[in-house]
Amino acid sequence: MIRRFRRIARLLSVATGPVILFGCATRPIGLVTATPEGSISGQAGRRGLVVAAPHGTSDVRTGDIAVEIARRTGFGLVVATGFALEGDTRTRVGRRYQVNRPWEGVPGRPPSEEVATEGARRVYEAFERRVREVAQGALLFYAEIHGNTHRDAAGRIEIATVGIDRDDAQRLRMLLELIRDAHLRGSDGAPRLDILVEPADTLRYAASGAKRDGILRLPRHALHVELPRAARDEWRAIYTAVLADFLGQAAGLLGVR
Repeated sequence: MIRRFRRIARLLSVATGPVILFGCATRPIGLVTATPEGSISGQAGRRGLVVAAPHGTSDVRTGDIAVEIARRTGFGLVVATGFALEGDTRTRVGRRYQVNRPWEGVPGRPPSEEVATEGARRVYEAFERRVREVAQGALLFYAEIHGNTHRDAAGRIEIATVGIDRDDAQRLRMLLELIRDAHLRGSDGAPRLDILVEPADTLRYAASGAKRDGILRLPRHALHVELPRAARDEWRAIYTAVLADFLGQAAGLLGVR
């Protein structure tokens, strides 16, 4: 099992190549002409529980974080990389396939600016199919790891949710705060990131597009986790451990075993 996760981790260093679904049957997924190439890889784990990174390299280090969470929790794993339509420049972020929904757009821009295209639909269908295969049946608990660099969200972790009411959101927030503080007691200088959980809190990143048209239509319970740069860069190791502990316990809190 560990060797399999290491194999997936090595794939994260490759941002281009044919779209391949890894699993019991490895097969290429063709894209329409003039679309970028990318890869969707995965590994089955605990039935019905999946952690995914739809932008494993463009949301910097989220693929690495998802791999480590899956290794620690035993969740199934899906990581997509290499679906950029335009490269980033010094002045603006490039356009990309959104992967977890059948749209293309620019990270950080409103969902209303996203556009449905044939290429985006093909990429999304491949991603959804892989998530379903890794789940090995009903998708009971799904955690998706994202990253952002918006200054308004630089000091916090935001979690959009599916299948979770206000009381559950408050319990999840308290759980994550307790786990965060326990890990930070053994760390010198790591930032104490705030925790916001929908619907108890109002978020900047509510994942409305993926809830309406994409992968978040499928799970019984879902946590869409937005991480600031601090949690993915200098303090990645400690916040990866925090998230792994949290997600493992969150599934149990929600009645998923």
